Amino acid sequence: MKKDIHPKWYPNAKVICNGEVVMEVGSTQPELRVDVWSGNHPFYTGEQRIIDSGGQVERFMNRLSSYSKAQEDATKRQKKATQKAEQRFAKQQLAALDLNDRVSQILLDNNIVTVGDLATRLEKNVDSLLAIEGLNQQALDDAKKVLDKAKVAFLARV
Repeated sequence: MKKDIHPKWYPNAKVICNGEVVMEVGSTQPELRVDVWSGNHPFYTGEQRIIDSGGQVERFMNRLSSYSKAQEDATKRQKKATQKAEQRFAKQQLAALDLNDRVSQILLDNNIVTVGDLATRLEKNVDSLLAIEGLNQQALDDAKKVLDKAKVAFLARV
C-alpha cells in the first residue's frame, strides 16, 4: 500500500453550530462548522409546519371542491336528460317502431298503443301477450329486438 496518500483521520472532530460545540464525530477535518443540525432542525424538534404562502392551499381546496360539485351536477343533469328522453321514447306511438304490419295491427287491436305499453308488457307480462290470438314467441322476440334497437337509436340522438 502506498504511504501518505490517505488524509489524516480525526476521531474526535468537533461539530460547531452557532459558535458552540454540539457533538463530536470522526472526520478528516478537525472542526466542522454547520448551520443546521438535528438539535435545531424543525423536523427533529417537532416544530415543523406546513407554510401556506398566500392561501394557496385554501384556494386549491376550493377549486377542488368546486370541480367535484360541477362533476356531480353534470352527472345529475345527464341522468335527468336520459330519464326525460326515455319518457319521450315510451310516449311514442307504436307506429314509430318498424314492426311487422300484422303484429302492429294485432297490438293496436288489443289496446297496446304506445311504445311504453309494449315495453311494459314485454318486461312484466309476456304471458298476457302470448295469450293474444295471432302472437307467438317468435313475433314477440322480433318485437323486443326492434324495440331495443329503436331505444338505443333514440337515446343516441339525445
